[in-house]
Amino acid sequence: MEIDWPREFNEQLDRLDADCTERGRQRLQLLTFMLKRLRDLDAPPMQDTAMIKRVRQSRRHLVWRVSHPYVEGVALRLICWFPPDRQRVVVALFSGDKATMGDVFYDTVGVRADRLIDRWTNETKES
Repeated sequence: MEIDWPREFNEQLDRLDADCTERGRQRLQLLTFMLKRLRDLDAPPMQDTAMIKRVRQSRRHLVWRVSHPYVEGVALRLICWFPPDRQRVVVALFSGDKATMGDVFYDTVGVRADRLIDRWTNETKES
């Protein structure tokens, strides 16, 4: 599966890559693990799995939440969208650490994901 994302995600990746603390390295390693899992998919998910679950709060787009194996005090999440009829996944949102945000992340995830998916769609039309 090919992975793509809007510009905002690049900025988050740059900040995470620049974080030289142990926690920063751990978060980058977990994010890399989740991205690899997405790349290894043969097709968009059809049902929830232990690592990929549908986000029910989403409005316009069917989006999925990708998580990582349990690590105490760290809970990163990727919110992804699979454009129809393509072997591609778009990372719409990245929670830097849901462990510190709690469920507030999911309260706004649908609206934020829709906005970023629409922005990605416009960015890719221009390319």
